[in-house]
Parts: sequence; structure tokens; C-alpha cells
Amino acid sequence: MKLSELLKNVKPLSVVGDVETEIGGVKIDSRQIRPGYLFVAMKGTQVDGHQFIQKAVELGATAVLCEDMPAIPAEGVTYVQVASTEDAVGPVATLFHGDPTSHLKLVGVTGTNGKTTIATLLYNMFRKFGHKCGLLSTVCNYIEDEAVPASHTTPDAIELNELLERMMKAGCEYVFMECSSHAIAQKRIGGLRFAGGMFTNLTRDHLDYHKTFENYRDAKKAFFDELPKDAFAITNADDKNGMVMVQNTKAQVKTYSTRTMADFRARIIECHFEGMYLEIDGREVGVQFIGKFNVSNLLCVYGAAIMLGKQPEDILVILSTLKSVNGRLDPIRSPEGYTAVVDYAHTPDALENVLNAIHEVLDGKGKVITVCGAGGNRDKGKRPLMAQEAVKQSDRVIITSDNPRFEEPQDIINDMLAGLDQKQMKKVISIVDRREAIRTACMMAEKGDVILIAGKGHEDYQEIKGVKHHFDDHEVVRECFES
Repeated sequence: MKLSELLKNVKPLSVVGDVETEIGGVKIDSRQIRPGYLFVAMKGTQVDGHQFIQKAVELGATAVLCEDMPAIPAEGVTYVQVASTEDAVGPVATLFHGDPTSHLKLVGVTGTNGKTTIATLLYNMFRKFGHKCGLLSTVCNYIEDEAVPASHTTPDAIELNELLERMMKAGCEYVFMECSSHAIAQKRIGGLRFAGGMFTNLTRDHLDYHKTFENYRDAKKAFFDELPKDAFAITNADDKNGMVMVQNTKAQVKTYSTRTMADFRARIIECHFEGMYLEIDGREVGVQFIGKFNVSNLLCVYGAAIMLGKQPEDILVILSTLKSVNGRLDPIRSPEGYTAVVDYAHTPDALENVLNAIHEVLDGKGKVITVCGAGGNRDKGKRPLMAQEAVKQSDRVIITSDNPRFEEPQDIINDMLAGLDQKQMKKVISIVDRREAIRTACMMAEKGDVILIAGKGHEDYQEIKGVKHHFDDHEVVRECFES
């Protein structure tokens, strides 16, 4: 494809060289450059890609998209200067990969909690409807049955379009995608056309990156601001930011709620550890999920399926067959009669939701023992809040390591404990070793009790000093049951 074609939706400030040069690939990582490629120099949060322009040229780049022109341009290389490569990379990558979202129905879900569950359930549901589907999620990306491991919630713009092109060529009709605040703010989804978007909820998270809650909220809102007129926008009427998200959207707005008037409504009739009996829009259905927050998730899925043209009765039949996403409220029964629940909850709000769900089922019968930590090199402000939430709804709490990354685990634990007063501390012990913390919780538990092991969920590793060591909460729990 000619460079001039790739620049169709980009406004260059200046060009040095031949824009009719053929481009064989587009990359933002200079190490992946091959002869005939376009190198996009991005100013990232850690590294400035402009430092690697020379390396990209040496590896054979025939064109460079940049914000700052090099002092001495290399001969035979075309340089295109733009105001923001972050803004330009999405439209360029989209065109290079055949504009895949003009051939797919791409549906995005954003919010603090519930993104993975909603995107995955829609993927599973629409495959059961007989459609070929793709999934872009935190846990894993899927092109029909083919798993493509995920390194972060949303890939960069080039990786994303590569995946979408593969989905298009595989004959996928629908793609369901988590849209993280980082991806929206960094324009990783720029140039993509969405058929619909959904908002789950908004609570404190990622303030290490966004700095303020308002910036975080506005990043989410920007996703809805960009939806086209023929798309739909489904928002949670139970969240105080629900209507803020859609106040400037051009898309058709629909609401869902478990508490107030909305387009899609639901309530719990019965609740057990095996699942719930719900009423959704006046129809009763049994589902294999627990917790009020999951009622909201399922309602969002139901609403999206309606907006994508499916009939309510058919949706509810499939909804009753769907199972929870790996690492989300996974119950594991012990031979002694207590239950361990593994969940990804890593924000104060998510922890509150999961503990509420456990109490709804327990109904005062049995104790709750919570094992939790907080991630290193992330928002430190939520650490004391996590500890407070755990103590508020648990009989005993064990504070332990999560993914300490490059911080000392004990320092993270101390930050969490700093949020507790003397009375609250009587419920709490701290054990740095996560395996030992889980083992201790199992020793404390009696018949009818529930142990919540929060923070890692689907993850099968623990990240320490830049190295990912194998660690799976599910495996450790089962080892404890056998010993």
C-alpha cells in the first residue's frame, strides 16, 4: 500500500521525501521494523520512540511518522511530521489492515469493573447463537476458538488492527472488546468504528496514570463521545456517572438498572452459591452467577443482545446456560464443608461487591475470612481503602502480597494497614507470603465458612522484581484442601 493512501485520514504538518513509496508494514516498536516498513515514533509514558528513528532506518524503514523531524533526514527515507503520532497511528493502522471494523460489528465495554465478564459473556452468547465471533479481553483474546494471549487490557493500535484483520479474514461477524481507560486516553482505539458501547460503573482505579478521578472519568466518557449516530450506547442508571457518560454521545442511548426505572430492568428472586433466580424485564430466568453486581453485568449483556437484534426469549435461554469467567467469583468447595472463593477484585468497589455477594448467600450463617493485598507500582491511594473494605465485611482478614512488582511487599502491606484503627486491627493479621496466607485462612475456616481470596483471579503468576513467577490461587487452594 502506498504511503499516500495510509495518510488519507491524517493531516501532515510537513513531508520530506516521496509519499508514493510502497509500505509493507507499520510498527511502533523499532525492533520489529523490516525493509519497506513505516516506523511510527510515539512519545510514550516511559520511552520516546523518536530516540529510535535512526535504528528503524538502519533496519530498513522506508518511511517515518513523527512529531519532531530529525536534524539530518536519511537519504531515501520519507519523513511525515504530524502534530500527534498518538492521534495518527490508529487511522493509519486501520487503513493498512483493510479497515476491519467496516466489515465487523465491534462492540466495546468500558468502566471500572465488569468489563471482562460482559465482553466474554457476549462472545460466548453470540457463538451459541451461531455467529463467528472475536473477543478482546484482559484474560485472553479469541479469534473464534483460537486463543491469542493478552498482555494488557487493550493492545496498541497496530496490534489491535492486526487482530481485527485476522478476525475479519476468519469470517467473524461480531467482536466484543474491553476498552480500558488507558486505551481510550492513548488513542489505541482511534480509527475503529464501533457498533455499540456499554458503561458498567466508575470507582477509583488507575490514578497512578490518570492522576485525578475526573481525568479517569473523562477518559471513559471520551469513548461514548466518539460513537457514531448509528451506534448504541448502553449505560448503568444505578451508577452516579452513568448518565454523565452519554450526555454528549450521538449514539442511541439505552439504560439498565436493578433499582430504578430504565429500559432494561432486573431483580433477584432467589440466591444460592450455585446461582440465582432472576426476573429480567418481567420474565423469570435461572442463572449460574451470584451477587447483585452480576445482575447488573447480566442485564448489560441482555441489553446489548437486544440492541444487536436478538429476541428476549432467545437471549434468556442462552443466558441461563452461561458460566462465570475464570477468576470471577469462582467457588471451590473443601472436603471439610467450607468454601473458598477466588476473585479478581483489586479495587475497593470490586471488593465491596464480592463481599456483598458472599453475604447475600451466607445470610448470617458462617464466617467470612478475606485474603487480599494490593499491586505494587500502582495507585497507592486505594491501598488503605482496600483494607478498610475487607475489614468492614469480614470476620477475619489476612493482608498479604499481590503482585509487588518493583516494590517491597511489606511496604505495600504497611500502606494497607495504615488505613485501619486499633479496633479494626484486632481482626487483621499480615503474612507476606501469599501461599502461606491462603494456607492460614484454610486452617482458620470451619464448616459453613467462606474464604475470599481476592486480587489475582485468573492470573497464574506473581510479578516480583520484573519476573513473573508461576502462582495460581486456585492451585494453592486445592493443595491446601489435599494436605
